[in-house]
Amino acid sequence: MSTEPVTRQERKQRTRQGLLDAALDLLADRGFASLSLREVAKQAGIVPTAFYRHFASMDELGVALVEESMRTLRGMIRSARSNPSAYTDMIRASVRTLYEHVRAHEDHFRFLTRERYSGAGPVQRAIGFELKLFSSELAVDLARFEVLREWTTDDLHMMADLIVTAMLSTVVELLEARPRDAETDRRIVRTAERRLRLIFLGVPSWRSG
Repeated sequence: MSTEPVTRQERKQRTRQGLLDAALDLLADRGFASLSLREVAKQAGIVPTAFYRHFASMDELGVALVEESMRTLRGMIRSARSNPSAYTDMIRASVRTLYEHVRAHEDHFRFLTRERYSGAGPVQRAIGFELKLFSSELAVDLARFEVLREWTTDDLHMMADLIVTAMLSTVVELLEARPRDAETDRRIVRTAERRLRLIFLGVPSWRSG
């Protein structure tokens, strides 16, 4: 059976992804600042000079890792809250999506949580930017709920920030879960849903502006 020939662009993309995957493997139990270009290249199976065909620096690779880690999650969470008919439906769908994505990509989220609190430079700034973008997109979606349509932009963003903070707490709990079993995961998911419901309980009493 014949196969389609691999184009130069496809080979380049595979090598680029190989570098990202290699860096992520090496970051399993260490900070990004301790990573060297040479060891990432070696892990990816290329010579160090070939690294520069894909990234201008290690910082650029780190920022690409952040974007890769967050882009898919933002899209999936947005899809989960596409029907704003009820808070409970949105909460349940968003928490389930977050849970499934974290469990499927734990290496990405360990990297994000570690670098968010102990990293520095462009990588840490990229994480802050992505979280702010996540929060801004959520604020736009919150404005679609009828009861929130009269809220000020500042208040919508404040509520979105609270939700994102709660979701980050859930990420950390999933990564640190002990024991690692289905019952522990169910408990974390239930707690995550309760946190978000608690935030929404304050909506009717809040006088925006």
